[in-house]
Amino acid sequence: MILPMIRQLISKGYTMFIYDFKYDDLSKAAYNWLLQNTSAYKTPPAFYAINFDNLACSHRCNPLDPDSMFDITDATESARTILLGLNTQWIKKQGDFFVESPINFVTAIIWFLRKYEDGVYCTLPHVIELMQVEYDTLFPVLNSEPEIEVFVNPFITAFQNDAMEQLEGQVASAKIGMARLASPQLYWVLSGNDFTLDINSPWQPKIVCVGNNPDKRSIYGAVLSLYASRLIKIVNRKDKLKSALVFDEFPTIFFNDIDGHIATARSNKVATILAAQDFSQLKKDYGKNQADVITNICGNIISGQVTGETARLLSERFGKIVQLRQSMSINSNDTSISKSWQMDNAVPASKIAALSSGEFVGMVADNPDDKIKLKMFHAEILQDTESINREMRDFKEIPPVYSISQQDILDNFYQIKLDIRRLIENVVAKLENESKTG
Repeated sequence: MILPMIRQLISKGYTMFIYDFKYDDLSKAAYNWLLQNTSAYKTPPAFYAINFDNLACSHRCNPLDPDSMFDITDATESARTILLGLNTQWIKKQGDFFVESPINFVTAIIWFLRKYEDGVYCTLPHVIELMQVEYDTLFPVLNSEPEIEVFVNPFITAFQNDAMEQLEGQVASAKIGMARLASPQLYWVLSGNDFTLDINSPWQPKIVCVGNNPDKRSIYGAVLSLYASRLIKIVNRKDKLKSALVFDEFPTIFFNDIDGHIATARSNKVATILAAQDFSQLKKDYGKNQADVITNICGNIISGQVTGETARLLSERFGKIVQLRQSMSINSNDTSISKSWQMDNAVPASKIAALSSGEFVGMVADNPDDKIKLKMFHAEILQDTESINREMRDFKEIPPVYSISQQDILDNFYQIKLDIRRLIENVVAKLENESKTG
């Protein structure tokens, strides 16, 4: 289903963001179909790929780009996304003290770096390094920024009152989770700025593919969640090009307010495609309430063979129709046939559970000016599999972006550490001068 959708969207001139769970299954196809369909665009889009496993073929992009962070709520949203992506069990505990405290702490770090020298160090690697500074140095530095005093105050109070056990509970969970991202490879990708996330810009359209790795999904997924979260805030605006957001294996990443995005983005010409194996995956990672909102708010749904609760929910969603029932009874004297019209499920759960490969059931949404009479369907999708496989065998590889060595990657890693050391020294020196003159 996903590959034909990508192909049609590109042929119709859509800009695109693709979350490729098993890179480069979708990305390679998107790259080649873009080469074949550049005439479909008024301004041909540039192709960008994020790949943490092969840095030579990966572009660099800063998801905390200061130019796209307009107020502290953007920092809060970013902090929530990255921490909930790293600690998926927190998703069901939002609002708890020991979940909200780490989010506030990371919010303060992000917004401090955004305000310091107009965001010159506002990147996720710099956030991770600044978090590791000793409390007695870090808190006075953060408190020097008036906009985050209210965020930092509870931590400073706990530190001054020697409530170290509480303080560690508030902060250490954030530090431990974020420390899992402290690798030279991730720092390289996250600290650069080859492109911005405004994929549907009329002047600089883009097709952006971000790649996960099933073996490292818990680490990469959190970072890619941040990319997706920042991107949907940027694309969901008026007077932009039509765009599509494609999420393969959607439950493997997390970002807040996807339901709000789906509800509002359609009017801004944003098509959102969420692919999952089963509804139960969403409930496991997002919690039942949020999973129910996501599944119920989607106007179009296409399903292959699923079983259990998912099949039952789909059957209820497709509703009931009047169907003719016939029964026959035979005895020694005669045979009687009775017919009756009864309301019954249009597509029973047992039918959905027994669909063959290539068979799908679904329901589509329509527009007031473009009504669809037959909104539900149960059909087999016919594809020329041999032709598609032959075409994909001839696809070009995604070209390399950088010619880099391991030393280049390490130099960038240590430069970020040095940036934070200099930042701390400069702010501390400034505070000391102010205290002397004051």
